[in-house]
Amino acid sequence: MILLEKDILGRNNLVASRNSGYFEAKEILALNLMSSPGSGKTTLLEATIGLLKGERKMAVIEGDQQTMNDAERIDRTGVPVVQVNTGDGCHLDAEMIRQAVEKLQPEQKTLLFIENVGNLVCPSLFELGERSRIVIISVTEGDDKPVKYPTMFQYAQLCIINKTDLLPYVDFDMQKVSEYALGVNPELEMLALSAKSGEGMDKWISWIRNLG
Repeated sequence: MILLEKDILGRNNLVASRNSGYFEAKEILALNLMSSPGSGKTTLLEATIGLLKGERKMAVIEGDQQTMNDAERIDRTGVPVVQVNTGDGCHLDAEMIRQAVEKLQPEQKTLLFIENVGNLVCPSLFELGERSRIVIISVTEGDDKPVKYPTMFQYAQLCIINKTDLLPYVDFDMQKVSEYALGVNPELEMLALSAKSGEGMDKWISWIRNLG
């Protein structure tokens, strides 16, 4: 079973490397957004697109087990989007991204958002060829997520704490979640925001701009 796992991840990483080479050649900035279900990934994407529209070209790959719901929401923003339904699968893999990019045909210097399947375990193991990994948690989920699902936070470059507008109504310790996350990954950057109210979105947009 260990050999099988290594073989699966090895094949995936080979395709991920090819995806990365393609993105680099076309100067595409690919960001992999990962979280548990209901953290607000799609709402964050909608708000981000609204703030960056007119500034740069964007495209989105939507990952879900079923439905076109999120892709339909992104489509209403006017940004090109491809929905990937994984069926029984709990994550996107590099081959799915390769096929989705083939359909999208993104232009040079596109900002490509990959919204992974809602899961804090499986997506952490599969590289997609992305430039950066962003893990999103919401204040409604509890502040112990980094220690319960450490692999996700270990391999991420940025942690976004979403739905801060709900902080007065939930039991969530911002200092504690930061300590937990940095304990797992001392290099992890942290941002707190509310995609709904717009608070903190400027820092997220600046983070994207600083990547290139």
